[in-house]
Amino acid sequence: MTAPVAQRLSRPRHDRMIGGVCAGLARRFGTTPGKVRLLALLSCLLPGPQFVAYLILWAIIPSE
Repeated sequence: MTAPVAQRLSRPRHDRMIGGVCAGLARRFGTTPGKVRLLALLSCLLPGPQFVAYLILWAIIPSE
């Protein structure tokens, strides 16, 4: 058996809601974009710079 190949982190052109960050993270870690979006939304209820982190990821993760 071969180990699954980890996909490169990139923002997909399709399946985007805003910038494609959640869809790219979901693809990279092998989960659904809906789960990552829900986690991102729930994390906004906690204090911290989640919105700033999303903007930084949007800027540094390359698009397909």
